[in-house]
Amino acid sequence: MTTVGLLKEIKNHEYRVGLTPAGVRELADHGHDVLVQAGAGEGAGFPDELYARAGAQVVPNATAIFEGATLLVKVKEPLAEERSKLRRHHILFTFLHLAPDAEQTRELMDSGATCIAYETVTDRQGQLPLLAPMSEVAGRLAIQAGAQALEKVCGGRGVLLSGVPGVHPGNVVVIGGGVVGRNAAQLAVGLGARVTVLDRSVPVLRELDHQYRGQITTLYSTTDALEKVLEEADLVIGAVLIPGASAPKLVTRDLLKVMPEGAALVDVAIDQGGCAETSRPTTHDDPTYLVNGVVHYCVANMPGAVARTSTLALTNATLPYVVKLADQGVRGALESDSGFLPGLNVAQGKLTCEGVAIAQGLEFISPDRMLSKLG
Repeated sequence: MTTVGLLKEIKNHEYRVGLTPAGVRELADHGHDVLVQAGAGEGAGFPDELYARAGAQVVPNATAIFEGATLLVKVKEPLAEERSKLRRHHILFTFLHLAPDAEQTRELMDSGATCIAYETVTDRQGQLPLLAPMSEVAGRLAIQAGAQALEKVCGGRGVLLSGVPGVHPGNVVVIGGGVVGRNAAQLAVGLGARVTVLDRSVPVLRELDHQYRGQITTLYSTTDALEKVLEEADLVIGAVLIPGASAPKLVTRDLLKVMPEGAALVDVAIDQGGCAETSRPTTHDDPTYLVNGVVHYCVANMPGAVARTSTLALTNATLPYVVKLADQGVRGALESDSGFLPGLNVAQGKLTCEGVAIAQGLEFISPDRMLSKLG
């Protein structure tokens, strides 16, 4: 039997939660105890009484969770006050996004805890099944956020993406044809915008071209191609991802200067450092800022704005892994699923993610070598 702890998120305007009452019931049916921090699910529409009815014990604060649970489930990376409570016996399962965050990496290593990141778990096809649901949400939200950022009252050009009869629609440039980019393109096309998607995978471009049959323009991504499309862009979506590593800075300061004044940049890659040199994390309280007349939207937890949808989508994907960790323990769970193993980022003071090690200039040990040391 494992005691699972569900923490309330404390990041600015983060309303998602790592388990729903249905997930608690699933864990209880497997014979596990679940501790839920009071108020953990309220922001997503799941009051404490639903968790209690599902079989959880609702506890008053985070300290009770850290002291009473072994397997800790969250959504966002632990903040400093949470990291200070981590101990060697803890298994933390959440988004981590360590590559641009050296302080978090160091403190997680110092804690001795075993830390598994949603965003680096893979499936048999090499895809990212736990990141994908939030990428879908973020890609669609990026168009909503960008459309608002283009409004004159928000500092934008005053462009309506859909246009109106007799007036050109807005020009949307999507950098990256992965899950975020595809979902952004889908929503932009639905609004009637002119859409260009850049990527360096010819098969991805071919698939998008076949799917949209002339409704979007696909371009192989080079600096020259990017510069040309940025010159006429109303809205740019940064949707580049290298799993576990820092995002490449494709939109340099010089390239930003060619964008029209009042254009908008939504950098969805900000969790991994952003794909524009001028990007820095913002919050839902203060989501935008101007650089060279371009409105930057770089909220690091975009899906938190639609917490109920995001929670349901995320936990549909993560629950089987939570149950596996609770049933089999961390070593058994990681050994039984080769795609789960890349999720291991930190364990017993060692860094086990190569992308993070490269980004921060640290030594790392491969996760398979760490397995024998895990209980």
